[in-house]
Amino acid sequence: MALVTLGCARNDVDSEELAGRLAADGWDVAASADGSEGYVDGDGPDVVVVNTCTFVEQAKKDSVDAVLAAGGGDAKVVAVGCMAERYGAELAEALPEAAAVLGFDHYGDLPSRLDDVLAGRPLASHTPTDRRALLPISPVKRPEAVRDTSIPGHEWVPTVPRQRLDDAPVAPLKLASGCDRRCTFCAIPSFRGAFVSRDPGDVVAEAAWLADHGVAEVLLVSENSTSYGKDIDARGAAGGALERLLGELAVVPGMRRVRVSYLQPAEVRPPLLRAIAETPRVASYYDLSFQHASATVLRRMRRFGSRETFLALCREIRALDPEAGIRSNVIVGFPGETEEELAELEAFLAEAELDAVGVFGYSDEDGTEALGLPDKIEPTEIAARVERITSLAEHVAEDRAARRVGTTVEVLVERWDEDEAEWIGRAAHQGPDVDGECRLEGDEELLDALAPGSVVTAEVIDAEGIDLVVEARHRTGEAPETDDSDDRAPVGAGAR
Repeated sequence: MALVTLGCARNDVDSEELAGRLAADGWDVAASADGSEGYVDGDGPDVVVVNTCTFVEQAKKDSVDAVLAAGGGDAKVVAVGCMAERYGAELAEALPEAAAVLGFDHYGDLPSRLDDVLAGRPLASHTPTDRRALLPISPVKRPEAVRDTSIPGHEWVPTVPRQRLDDAPVAPLKLASGCDRRCTFCAIPSFRGAFVSRDPGDVVAEAAWLADHGVAEVLLVSENSTSYGKDIDARGAAGGALERLLGELAVVPGMRRVRVSYLQPAEVRPPLLRAIAETPRVASYYDLSFQHASATVLRRMRRFGSRETFLALCREIRALDPEAGIRSNVIVGFPGETEEELAELEAFLAEAELDAVGVFGYSDEDGTEALGLPDKIEPTEIAARVERITSLAEHVAEDRAARRVGTTVEVLVERWDEDEAEWIGRAAHQGPDVDGECRLEGDEELLDALAPGSVVTAEVIDAEGIDLVVEARHRTGEAPETDDSDDRAPVGAGAR
C-alpha cells in the first residue's frame, strides 16, 4: 500500500503511527507523494491511504486533488486525516472516487478496515461530531478519560512503534493533541478535540526510539505547546512540565537538537523562555503564533496581545539570546480589518525583525464564529494585502539574515544536494522546511567526513535571502583545527 501525507508536521506523526500499525499487521507501506512512488513496471499498490488536511481552503483543495490523483489507477483510495474527520459522510458523497472515508476512531483498527476495502465490504463513513465533547471540561480529569478516546499520534506503544517514512535526520514528535482556545477563525478544536498532554515518559521514550533510528533533531509539535502539562500538574502549565520535559529530551543519547513549535504568545512564561534559551541542545528558537498585532483585530479573533506586548516579548527573548530565531504566522484581511489596523501589523513586523513570517489571507471556515462576522473584505483586496505584508516580511527576514554574516552557528547537516554538490543543513534559528537553510563550504576533508545528522560549528560568510552560506570550521564537540575561531562568540544553541 501507499501512504500520501498532506498538511502539517502533526499529520506526519499520525502517518508514521498508521504506518507502524499497518506494518505490524503485515502491510508493506511505502510513503508517496501521489500514490505511485516506490512501485515500478505497473505493479502499483492495492490501496492508497491519503492523510488529508483541512487547515485552509487551499489545503482542502490539495487534499481533494490528492484523492483524485491517487484514484487514477487500479488502487482503492481511502481518505483519512483532518478533512475526513471533519466532513465524514459529506466528503464521501462528494468524492465517490474514495472507497472509504475514515475518521480518527478508525485508526486503531485501520488494518482491518483496509481488509474490508479490498474485500469490497462497504464501510459507513462516520458522522462528524464536536470532538471537544469527548473529554471532560476540567483538564485534570482528561488523562483518565483519554484511555477510551482515539487520539491520533497520542499514545506511543513500544511494541508497535512508528515506522519512519523517510530517512531524514529530523523528525516531528507530538507532545500534545487538541486545543482549548476558541479563536474565531479556527475550526481545528472541533475536529481535533480538547487539549490533552502526552505522558512525558512516552514522549521521552519515543524520542529515544527516534534517536536509535537515525534522528538527530526532534521538532516538538502540538496545537498549543505552551499548554503542555496543564492536565498533568495540578498547578497547570505554570507547573513547569514543558521545561522539565525539554531537559529530559535534551539528554536522550544520540539526540543533537530539540526544537519546540506552536507557542501561544499569551501563555508564554519567563521560565519557559529561559529553558529554551539556556538548556543545552534545545534550539534557541521561538515559534510564536502572533496572528496579528492590532489589539482590536486580536480581540475580534478572541486572542490576546497587542503590538506593544508582542514587541516586549521579542525584546525579552533577545535579551536572553540576541541571535535567537523568532518566527510567526499572521492573518490579513480578517473581517473588519481597517487600514489603520493593517498599518499596526506593518509597524510591528518592521520593529520586531522576525526571522520568518508565514502570511495567510483570511478565508471563511465552516463552524467558526468568524463566519458570521460583518464587514467581510473582498478576496481581491485580501490578496493585495497578503502580497503587501509578505513583501515587508520577506524584506525584514532577509535583512535579519544578512546581519548574521560574521557570526558563528551550529549547523545540523540534513542532506547532500546533488545538483550543487554541497551539503545542506540548518542552524538553530532555522526551523525545518520553512525558515531557510545553510549551504556548507570549507575544508574538503572536513566536508567529506560529514553525513546527515552531523553537527558542525561554522561561520556565516554570506546570506542569500533567508538562506545562509556558512564555512564549516569543525565538527561540534571536537577541538577546532586552528585557533582562529576561538575569539568568535557562538550563537543560538551553541551559545549555551
